[in-house]
Amino acid sequence: MFSKFSPASGRILRAAEQECRNHNHYYIGVEHLLVALLQEPDAAISERLNREGIDPAEVHSEIRRSLGTGEDRGWEGILVTPRVRNIVAIAEKDTEGLIEPVDLLAAIELEGGSRAAEALKRSRARV
Repeated sequence: MFSKFSPASGRILRAAEQECRNHNHYYIGVEHLLVALLQEPDAAISERLNREGIDPAEVHSEIRRSLGTGEDRGWEGILVTPRVRNIVAIAEKDTEGLIEPVDLLAAIELEGGSRAAEALKRSRARV
C-alpha cells in the first residue's frame, strides 16, 4: 500500500505512527497523518496552505486537541484505518510518480469526510 511513497512521505507515515503512539492509539487515522504533515511541512505543503489561506498552526492545534488519549496498552502493532487507505488510494490515482506529502494533503481534502478535512475547511473559511 505504501510502495509508491517518496522518502519524504515515508517519513510522514513514520511521524504519524509516532503521533498515534504518543496518544496511546492503536491505529493511524487521518488526524495522525495531518498532524505529521503539519509538524514539519515541506515547501510544497507550506505553499499550498498559504495559497488556500489555511493557518497550519491553528489546524495543527485543533487536531492535536481532538485526538485525545487512548488507554495505555501493550503494543502489538499499529493498524491503518480504512479512511487512510482510501486517502492513499486517492493520492495514488492522482499522482503519476511517487506520492509526495503534498499529494497526501490534497487527498485528505478531496476525501473530505474526516475531522482533519473539516479542520482544514474551517481554517480556510476564517480567511
